[in-house]
Amino acid sequence: MVSLLELVLILLAGVWAGLINTIVGSGTLVTFPTMVAFGFQPVVATMSNAVGLVAGGVSGTWGYRRELQGQWARLAWQMPGSLLGAVVGAWLLLHLPADTFKKVVPVLLVLALVLVVTQPRIQRWVRRRAEQQGRDHQEVGRGRLAVLVLCTFVAGVYGGYFAAAQGILLVGIMGVLLPESMQRINAAKNLLSLVVNVVAATAYTVVGFHRINWAAAGLIAAGSLVGGFLGASVGRRLSPTVLRAVIVVLGVVAIWRLLAS
Repeated sequence: MVSLLELVLILLAGVWAGLINTIVGSGTLVTFPTMVAFGFQPVVATMSNAVGLVAGGVSGTWGYRRELQGQWARLAWQMPGSLLGAVVGAWLLLHLPADTFKKVVPVLLVLALVLVVTQPRIQRWVRRRAEQQGRDHQEVGRGRLAVLVLCTFVAGVYGGYFAAAQGILLVGIMGVLLPESMQRINAAKNLLSLVVNVVAATAYTVVGFHRINWAAAGLIAAGSLVGGFLGASVGRRLSPTVLRAVIVVLGVVAIWRLLAS
């Protein structure tokens, strides 16, 4: 029987997870260990957490809706990539041992953080090269779009299999492939992460409805819904440098937590 204190702490963990998911994308590393610490089985915690955090994805995406303006033509290609990748990732989760993917997760996160840190320098190089060739560096050609969709698919596979910190991977990918600001990239990240989370939550509900703790999922949903709105309010006020620093710090924490688990 879960005590009142534990219920309150799960709710607060949901708020914090929704907030940092919207700003960075590693909320699972808050709610999952919280549930495990309170005696939930890892599989139950994983499924309940995935279902609950969808609400935070919705509120965070809505909170960043202004920054999504002008990106829909490109996102119309990226969203199917995320959707298909999430389906593949969910299938792999049901057929492969969890440890299989955990071995490469820290490597992917380190790569993503390197891309986040070097994003300004890479964007400047891309701009100079485009100017030398007489091209508009703001234009995303077919070749770059194809690479972007492929990388979005890979991030979707990652998210569908192991949701923790998928936002960091998306920010790293889009930061070097798109001539967009950090805030607009963050908005796109929230939408694409939501697509992946909905697929994962749906898969868990279909194949493991009886294994989901719906009370805990409801608390996480309520908390993350509030946290998503708070994250959007806080995140859009951060300068690109500060936002990038927050992503790197929380990314390092995520890697440490994964390696220590």
